[in-house]
Amino acid sequence: MYSEEEIFQRTALVAGEEMMTRLKDTHVILFGTGGVGSWCAEALIRSGIGHLTLVDSDTIAVSNINRQLPATVHTVGLEKVGVLRERLLSINPHAEVRAIRGIYSQETAEAFHIEQYDYAIDAIDSLSNKADLILRCTTPSTAPKRGFFSSMGAALKLHSTAIDLAEFRKVTGCPLARALRNRFKKAGTMPRRKFLCVYSPERISNRISVSPPAESNDSDSWSARKASINGTFAHTTAIFGMMLAGLVIEKEYGE
Repeated sequence: MYSEEEIFQRTALVAGEEMMTRLKDTHVILFGTGGVGSWCAEALIRSGIGHLTLVDSDTIAVSNINRQLPATVHTVGLEKVGVLRERLLSINPHAEVRAIRGIYSQETAEAFHIEQYDYAIDAIDSLSNKADLILRCTTPSTAPKRGFFSSMGAALKLHSTAIDLAEFRKVTGCPLARALRNRFKKAGTMPRRKFLCVYSPERISNRISVSPPAESNDSDSWSARKASINGTFAHTTAIFGMMLAGLVIEKEYGE
């Protein structure tokens, strides 16, 4: 087995020994391992993050192959977090990678103990669950120790140069961000801390109309629309994920 010093020798050249130690000791929890989250996870592990917890309830579908890192014709039907964990450990077998097949929701939130992690990353689609996660991760008593970052909608995007970063309240042109802000306003509860989002104001149109699968019983209208009928490209969803990982690495570099 190769040592971590061998695996990360090129990273250490620019990061330095002190930062490499911090990265090795950093604990990150990632919610969602799809088109955005899977690439984020790989970037974190390839950058030297030593402890990563993956949370996702889905199995790999044929429709995931166009954009999700663990999805191939050989992995269809397998648990996303299990396949991804195996891949990440093949990159750095010294890392601690936990795979939790489950859903983050208001009912399950406390079980994840987010406050024990250094960073939490939101790459989930469900509007209701995403809203609850944002509130929990921006409330001082339940927030991660060092930072929280969120992905806004990554579907219906084409131009990589349009992808950007902004504080949640300043995200423009993103239907998901608008839906979240409307939900918070209606509930009379806004995030208590500022947090950065990866987003794109671009919104191209599907060229082919596709109906949601007949077996879909998702009651969350945003999630059903996005996951079922909105088109995606691999390069844009991957950039979203890489930028989320970059926010963690850049913060550690700046310390």
